[in-house]
Amino acid sequence: MSEQQRRDGIARALAAVDERIARACAAAGRPRAGVRLLAVTKTFPATDAALLTDLGQIDLAENRDQEAGAKAAEVRTLRPEARPRWHMVGRLQRNKARSVVRWADEVQSVDSVRLADALAKALHAAHEAGERSGPLDVLIQASLDDDPSRGGCPLARLGELADHVAGLDGLRLRGLMAVAPLGADPAEAFARLAGAAGDLRRDHPDAVELSAGMSGDLEAAIAHGSTCVRVGTALLGARGLASP
Repeated sequence: MSEQQRRDGIARALAAVDERIARACAAAGRPRAGVRLLAVTKTFPATDAALLTDLGQIDLAENRDQEAGAKAAEVRTLRPEARPRWHMVGRLQRNKARSVVRWADEVQSVDSVRLADALAKALHAAHEAGERSGPLDVLIQASLDDDPSRGGCPLARLGELADHVAGLDGLRLRGLMAVAPLGADPAEAFARLAGAAGDLRRDHPDAVELSAGMSGDLEAAIAHGSTCVRVGTALLGARGLASP
């Protein structure tokens, strides 16, 4: 497949996803501008991420630090004029915090006090070393199924974790992120998430982001207030079938 063919395919997919988001927003009585698209580029090459920036897609997401750091660096080489905003959306180990703060503009998967502390410490070190400037936006990952293998903070403990994150120097609490439970009705799960997001905003008015919904369930997420959908397959194809 040529680069032009790949670009054309991604452009068609991007337009189709945008239309889905627009229809879902209209059905929910919400403005299209209120929902941001994150293009999840995990397992796909930096050339695809570069093509997305050519098409005006600025928000890019990854779920593995080892892949993401190298990819972000390659995109800077491929498109030095582009200014993509990189988001970490996968589970994150504390020992990867120093690496993540070098490339991520936002971490959406903070699910424990210890991880939040590690990110704040890593951010301070990165500032001291001149590796980055400014705050790190963070979302708390909420668990909707209490499955520890999938990550996330139990809903009953979100307030405690949010208070802790908000008190850390350099971290900017932006809201919640969640993944619908496997095999469950996403509408029911996202309704519970919306309730938790409302509770969070009462105590932290600036935490307005609600990152929920992926290729298969973005409509249900938007219907329940998602402000950010994370889409990979519908944009770039099935995992493992990335273009060379």
